[in-house]
Amino acid sequence: MSETPKFTVIDRRKIKAEEEQEHPDTPQPPVVSTPTEPSAGPQLVVSAPKSEAAPADGSASAVGEEAQQDLPPAPTEEESREQKKSYEASAQRLEELVRAQNPAVGPQPAIGFEHLVQQFYVSAMIQMGAGAQEGQRPRVDILGARTTIDLLGVLAEKTRGNLTEAEDRTLRTVLYEVRMAFLELTSMISLQAMQPPQPPPPQGTR
Repeated sequence: MSETPKFTVIDRRKIKAEEEQEHPDTPQPPVVSTPTEPSAGPQLVVSAPKSEAAPADGSASAVGEEAQQDLPPAPTEEESREQKKSYEASAQRLEELVRAQNPAVGPQPAIGFEHLVQQFYVSAMIQMGAGAQEGQRPRVDILGARTTIDLLGVLAEKTRGNLTEAEDRTLRTVLYEVRMAFLELTSMISLQAMQPPQPPPPQGTR
């Protein structure tokens, strides 16, 4: 029986309103999360058993309805518009700060659909061992790669008929490439699993 992960979505509008009531004159600085240690590479993650399982009939609609009940009210058009405006202004200030410290850095290109596809592609290939330094054994996160590839498949399904010809060709090509790499890697893993363990080489005599 499959298990359904639970997600909690925090309504930041309520938190912001409460903070403004408690500290009306105190500006809240942004909190930047910085990892304490550099990532050691893709890691296999094993999910802990969940206490609550999915519906016995496997109904996706029941799961969707339950998830909808946990969501806060959607922002209004005005809230979304104001937030987008504030976000773009903040991003522009950040870019100006970066360029002031590094005059050689030019303006950042606008983010497009191809950047999203490229991000998934790079993640999947790294999870399948690409990018390892010479002389080092590749670190493979095959389950993570499968998840990333499936996300690309969801993206292709949900955007069907809503892409330009170039965007559609890019997405289909990338999805084909990562699926082929996945097939080759899983075939290699299966062959290695079928081979009997090799005895240690005999030690030389002095």
